[in-house]
Amino acid sequence: MLTRKKESLETGDQLFRKSSGENQGTLAQIMSGYSKLLIDDPVMPFREENLQEIAGNVDYGVLEALDGTWVSYNANYNKNVGEASLAGGIHTTIMPSPGTNSGTIPGKFSFDCEEYIEKLTFSLVPGGVRNRGGASELFCGAVKYEQTIKSVNKEAGQQNLQYESIHEENGMYLWLSNVYNHAATKESIEKDRGIHAFSDEDFEKYGYKGEYRDEPLVQVKDENGTPSYILLSDLKEGQEYFEIIPAQELKPGDGIKGPYFIPDYSISRSGVIPHGSTITLLGDIAPNGNHYLINGAPQFPYGLPAWQTDHLSISKTMGGAGHEPINLDLPAPEWVHETLTDKNDEGSNKIYTQRILADHLYPYSVRPDLRLRDTLSGQNVSNYVFVQMSSKMKTGAQGGILNVPFVNRFVPTVEVDFRLWIETVIEDGKEIIQLQYEQIVFFEFDFGNDGGTTSWPHIQVNTLRRLEDIPEDQRKVIEEQFFDKKPDTIATGDTANPAAGCPYHKE
Repeated sequence: MLTRKKESLETGDQLFRKSSGENQGTLAQIMSGYSKLLIDDPVMPFREENLQEIAGNVDYGVLEALDGTWVSYNANYNKNVGEASLAGGIHTTIMPSPGTNSGTIPGKFSFDCEEYIEKLTFSLVPGGVRNRGGASELFCGAVKYEQTIKSVNKEAGQQNLQYESIHEENGMYLWLSNVYNHAATKESIEKDRGIHAFSDEDFEKYGYKGEYRDEPLVQVKDENGTPSYILLSDLKEGQEYFEIIPAQELKPGDGIKGPYFIPDYSISRSGVIPHGSTITLLGDIAPNGNHYLINGAPQFPYGLPAWQTDHLSISKTMGGAGHEPINLDLPAPEWVHETLTDKNDEGSNKIYTQRILADHLYPYSVRPDLRLRDTLSGQNVSNYVFVQMSSKMKTGAQGGILNVPFVNRFVPTVEVDFRLWIETVIEDGKEIIQLQYEQIVFFEFDFGNDGGTTSWPHIQVNTLRRLEDIPEDQRKVIEEQFFDKKPDTIATGDTANPAAGCPYHKE
């Protein structure tokens, strides 16, 4: 968990932030003063009289930079990609082929790759969200989000671009703001009391005559082995005891020794997807060394190093497209456009994924986040913050996914991985905050020829800016599609895509 150093409430609870007069950018201001929370760091005591002040000074962390409405930004910087992009977003979706089920015709799937536009709105929830855990109190900065996505296509015989709603999602991010220790007080003990003043059982079994026993009894024995019970505070140093009778009441100050909550994440995201999945992701800001605000632009690989299965729409369980790495910055290999047989494709590894490499959006159909890389290639990025989240962490705290029965039976969603870059772009001397993300949803099917499980990635990537920071022609489309503004002109493409046919052969 990341935390920003503060003064105590008695001195005004001022954040140790650099002043705006030091000519810092937006992200530098937001990220100033953060470090990892450690077990030997001071923990603030919670007092009820400070509740309003604590809630009013809740920290939203880097999520503060997200406040507002973001829309797709499309930039065609990569001259190696012959076809200009229609939109900033790319999604790849693999679903079971019609007529299939998990028990027949292993592995037959339907593949779609489309460009899309998007509106994503974040709203800071005023005041802190208080989570009470007894001796531990956690305050969070909550940020609501709402996402709408429409695919963009050029249909044969149609002059206008075609927009279709394909995704809706809403939910909430939480930034873990502050952890407090809330020890028992005389007032809290009396207010929350739930036992009788005098216990007949304590008297009859253990000989205890007092009221509201607030410490354990221990059994001791005299030199003859005769047992009796005394309060723990009456136990002499080194004296042997044989039974412990726990106390049912607290003493003032109980809980001050912990346990202390030191979470291994700073950000959570809970989202509801209309297909029937509810997700919870956990994660944190990924530093570069000790720096959470990283100078320069995010780095993506080129050439053969870009063949990284963790980011491909072809998973390791899908045959590996021939088992040889492919240079995604060159045209697709010749076999992608050949008729494959048992002789030139032993084991059917190539034909299983051939259509993915033959898609007209190649190489983005294979590795969608290369669209993010190519957008950055023409930009001046001064710094960025990198957030990584997942529903399935390797160790420690875990998120999770709940699916409705239909999804759970036919298209079980088992993992969601999410990467978000919050970037400072300098254009014409002006600072622009830009978002880029990659989200990978994994579906699993018992579809292997050998009875194994096949993992199918569903990937979304996009570049987003605030409405005022995108070109006018793109802004008009966004306003028409998401803000119900009537068009002045109709967006058209220069040429229509060829009619769908066999994608495996060149004309």
